[in-house]
Amino acid sequence: MAITMGMITIDCADPRSLAEFWTAALGTTVAQDHGGEFLILAPAEGRLPLGLQRVPEARAGKNRVHVDFGCDDRQAEVKRLVGLGAKEVAEHQVPGLAWTVLTDPEGNEFCVSAGAH
Repeated sequence: MAITMGMITIDCADPRSLAEFWTAALGTTVAQDHGGEFLILAPAEGRLPLGLQRVPEARAGKNRVHVDFGCDDRQAEVKRLVGLGAKEVAEHQVPGLAWTVLTDPEGNEFCVSAGAH
């Protein structure tokens, strides 16, 4: 028997506040709000839902796991996300692939690349 991936969850200090960024970034809505402690964003068709979970401690150090997003125009998408409150951290390139590392308003890292979706 194998497991299946059901959701990606981001730990954060204020799920409702962080949901404002992620719903705008992903073009989605909050599907479930469990008392502001745990929110589930409605997934796009064929995609995994994103959860936002309140935790008491602040993020420390680099994320050990992060989400990678794909788009058609990486530079335009990075600009849009920065306008929503993300911060650009770095750009990387290896043969055949380029991506931008960003953080959401609470400092959680994620990446955006062109064509990887």
